[in-house]
Amino acid sequence: MHEVSLVHALFDQVDRAIAPHGSKAVRILKVRIGDLAGVDAELFATAFDGCRSERGYVAAALELVTEPAVWRCAECGAEIVAGSVLRCRSCDGEARLAAGGDLILDRIELEVADV
Repeated sequence: MHEVSLVHALFDQVDRAIAPHGSKAVRILKVRIGDLAGVDAELFATAFDGCRSERGYVAAALELVTEPAVWRCAECGAEIVAGSVLRCRSCDGEARLAAGGDLILDRIELEVADV
């Protein structure tokens, strides 16, 4: 299950992001999973739950958001409805994946010491 290695990479990214902030605890990690990212959201959540205590994120909750695939024309930028042929109806341009192909750490909510 490659979701475990993805969760460890997520925690590595969070470690780097929170280092300068003197965080007491990470409360919420919001992650966006694209439909075409090749990641099973349920397996990712299970891997997160299984790995968070060993990585020091016992109090962290995972908020998953799935992102649908969006195709746009490379020539004119028009949105293209996915079908058997991914060509633009307006200009016959080639379709490019504009969203829904990535796994993205969107937000980190921290508990910090009073300032």
